[in-house]
Amino acid sequence: MALVGTIMDDVAAILKHAGVLDAAGADKLRTAARTAPLDEVIRQAAPEAAALRALAEHFGVPYLEAVDGAVAKPFLAQFPVRILLKFHLLPLREEGGVLVVATGDLFDTAGLDELRLAAAREVRPVLCPRGEIDRCTKRLLGVGADTLQSLAGEAEVNVIENGHADEDLDLTVAAQDASIIRFVNQVLAEALELRATDVHVEPFENQLRVRYRIDGVLQEANIPPEVRRYHAAIVSRLKILSHLDIAEKRLPQDGRIRVKMAGREIDLRVSVIPMIHGEAVVLRILDRGDTLLGLEHLGMAPRDRARFERILELPHGIVLVTGPTGSGKTTTLYAALSRINTVQRKIITIEDPVEYQLRGINQIQVATKAGLTFATGLRSILRHDPDVVLVGEIRDGETAQIAVQASLTGHLVFSTLHTNDAPSASTRLIDMGVEPYLVASSLELVLAQRLVRLICPECKEVAPSVPGTPGALQAQYGAVVPEVVYHGRGCRACMGTGYRGRQGVFEMMPVTEDIRTLILGRAAAGQMRRVAQQQGMKGLWEDGWRLVREGRTTIEEVVNNTMDEQHALGEEARP
Repeated sequence: MALVGTIMDDVAAILKHAGVLDAAGADKLRTAARTAPLDEVIRQAAPEAAALRALAEHFGVPYLEAVDGAVAKPFLAQFPVRILLKFHLLPLREEGGVLVVATGDLFDTAGLDELRLAAAREVRPVLCPRGEIDRCTKRLLGVGADTLQSLAGEAEVNVIENGHADEDLDLTVAAQDASIIRFVNQVLAEALELRATDVHVEPFENQLRVRYRIDGVLQEANIPPEVRRYHAAIVSRLKILSHLDIAEKRLPQDGRIRVKMAGREIDLRVSVIPMIHGEAVVLRILDRGDTLLGLEHLGMAPRDRARFERILELPHGIVLVTGPTGSGKTTTLYAALSRINTVQRKIITIEDPVEYQLRGINQIQVATKAGLTFATGLRSILRHDPDVVLVGEIRDGETAQIAVQASLTGHLVFSTLHTNDAPSASTRLIDMGVEPYLVASSLELVLAQRLVRLICPECKEVAPSVPGTPGALQAQYGAVVPEVVYHGRGCRACMGTGYRGRQGVFEMMPVTEDIRTLILGRAAAGQMRRVAQQQGMKGLWEDGWRLVREGRTTIEEVVNNTMDEQHALGEEARP
């Protein structure tokens, strides 16, 4: 006990002398280390990298800030994954029969002792931050590597006991195996950590591929190749969680899972579809703990935001948000409802699905099998004396007709429509069978939008010069090209993509008297666009260039996300 106390005193003195801890911090470390592991206490008491650097210098132990490229995957595969992950160890190389191992725990030698026995050779520690070790280990071995190793061990025991591989294993039993449960949880935890909105589990002949959709782009997860053997059990686990029929493998199934991870309530929409090599699963992640953004955080230009806020104060009319799937329409509408949600207004929504629960707002989930559609639900909503109604999507003529009638009878109606731009919304409603005079009378504003990725703030830099830049870019894109263009170099924070997070670009078309006249005359969308632009409407292309000039996104993002507008309108889309 006296020896432990001496070590604590020595460590506290070392960190204090190095300027890592002050006197009060050193005293706290001494006190806390009496009841907790010393290495853990050091991590909590001081910045880990600074503390390890000071200890390494004092004790003559090498220190590594990063271990990228320091170890090869085949070399790492020689050692038990369970020991590496449990004790946060990373074997780096072998020198003269001695194994050099990165560790963040200088005083807890239990892990090094286990690795010494398993590897049958002496080990020499190198200090490195634990987070860096874990990140490198996960990158090399893949998510769930320890779980799959234990599964493989269980499978070997099964073969020894039964004399053959149990290919007809009861999937209900397999899906409840602790290792399968842990693997599914590890995949979901990594998806949340990476800010993924979707998880794709896709079986192929010799591979099970897992991909995450991050900032609108699919990125492949690093998982061990052995996971293909456990595909059926993994799918069955997800089916059990979402209350689906695990015996049904011929038909698509849809379900929902509600889980709590790291103190956050998460809703998962589950879609299972049979493919030629097994069932594929897509999980849509809806984080109920996420704070919904207000209008000020959507990224609208000040002029557009002021227009939008004026429209929200109208007593009746229709406000439409248009764009493809995944363009942020629901987020915009929720932000609008949050702005006008007061005790004086009754707001009712009917959605498919209800993605986020809004305090103080009555929300209805569409249930088509039970006969509750947008149209039938909207009729019932109007008998509940609402002031504001949100219809998740106008999909058919019946819903469109009822929405128009609701707006004409004194309700403010919000909804979404799948059109590429704002001027096309009125023609789509007319195509659905709504009379032009009703559209002209009820429609107040159409907002088209897209989402563009933002440059990662951790690795943002001036884009490398290109011959002829900015002259070549200005010749191609016009005078909107700024003198300095930025991009993301790629770093750990953005997983090497150069982007982190997304923001909307908007095309806002208030329905003025001139626009109403064009709607009554069944004018083409192109003609409506020209009039709207004369009255100050900025297209998606133009609004995207606003973000380029602000140094928030790249030219490539704007071009890729407004490509449909450019193709449809040619040079008219350009300023």
